[in-house]
Amino acid sequence: MTRAPFITVIGAGPAGLAASETLATAGWAVRLHEAMPSSGRKLLMAGRGGLNLTHSEPMEGFVGRYGEAAGWMGERLTSFDPAALTAWAEGLGQAVFTGSSGRVFPRAMKASPLLRAWLARLGGLGVELRLRSAWRGWDEAGGLVFETAGERQVEAPAATVLALGGASWPRLGSTGAWAPLLAGRGVEINPFRPANMGFTVDWSESFRARFAGQPLKAIALSHAGRTVRGEAMIAGYGLEGGGLYALSAGLREAVTAEGSAVLTLDLKPERSVGALTERLARPRGGASLSNFLRKAAGLSPAAIGLLREAGPVPEGPRDLATRIKALPVTLSGVQGLERAISSAGGIALGEVDEHQMLRRLPGVFVAGEMLDWEAPTGGYLLQGCIATGVAAGRGVLAWLEPSGG
Repeated sequence: MTRAPFITVIGAGPAGLAASETLATAGWAVRLHEAMPSSGRKLLMAGRGGLNLTHSEPMEGFVGRYGEAAGWMGERLTSFDPAALTAWAEGLGQAVFTGSSGRVFPRAMKASPLLRAWLARLGGLGVELRLRSAWRGWDEAGGLVFETAGERQVEAPAATVLALGGASWPRLGSTGAWAPLLAGRGVEINPFRPANMGFTVDWSESFRARFAGQPLKAIALSHAGRTVRGEAMIAGYGLEGGGLYALSAGLREAVTAEGSAVLTLDLKPERSVGALTERLARPRGGASLSNFLRKAAGLSPAAIGLLREAGPVPEGPRDLATRIKALPVTLSGVQGLERAISSAGGIALGEVDEHQMLRRLPGVFVAGEMLDWEAPTGGYLLQGCIATGVAAGRGVLAWLEPSGG
């Protein structure tokens, strides 16, 4: 089969867009296929919370957020680091700022202006975006098969970049339907698992009815020796939120292995047990327990409700302070992929070479959440997707143009 002088990128999420930009900037014609009616749907969903682009923490800590994949991801993140991503966003006319938590956001606090500017840049570079074009695998001659408006089309590009996402939020396009296509070619696919997801807690009906939808702000969450500061949200099914997501990988594995896991909450992390004990030792007078805890300990109604939900409230000031500082919550289940922000699993990292080309499929490169890495929310997910997209684009260039010419 004669190879055409263009490169096909499949998937118009952040990884696919980044790979397309890298290739088009180098002068290659790019055809970008997207099965959905529009591009960047998960990016737009993330933008509802302000679009956390990346994080400003030191690189050593940043890379560590990728857990078991930190070594592999470190090379990609170093080549396209948070400073590079920030400069790229500003180059699109999207001014950014760093919040008190270290997270980096566009000043517009929306994804749509950035996505529009990005698509306009790609259009100016000549990238051909084909929407409602679903990839169906390869034909017998090795051509890429697409279904577009019910019609079958075949392409034979010089190289292919797959950026089809993981398996979370399938209604937005990340269905994981590509996994059998690659597995059929001998590529090792690790089972998909939810990441950055909520956990089931067996709340009492009275607690659920009163507090579902209320936040637990400025708390600390701990599990298996790790502690993070952040927030959680009480849901009808249990708990969710950024603080929980930072621990979700370890909690998921514990629940899967043991059937449950104990999450420890510090409801007042800014105060020591001693300082809290002193405040709780003040005369209560005729105040109700709820009013006393609200005034003396500064607990919100939701936090007080959670304290009661955990069992009888200790009477002694020190025992009560200790409970507030280390409140156990038993997680009995994991929310599924349909509700997870991202997914773990996918293509085993050993299946790709240093250019992110599949060892079993020369000329086919992969990027984004198709690969088996995970990271918490807070800027790490988007940084990882874009960095691997850039790396895949550069990998294609190194493979097609080994002499640099």
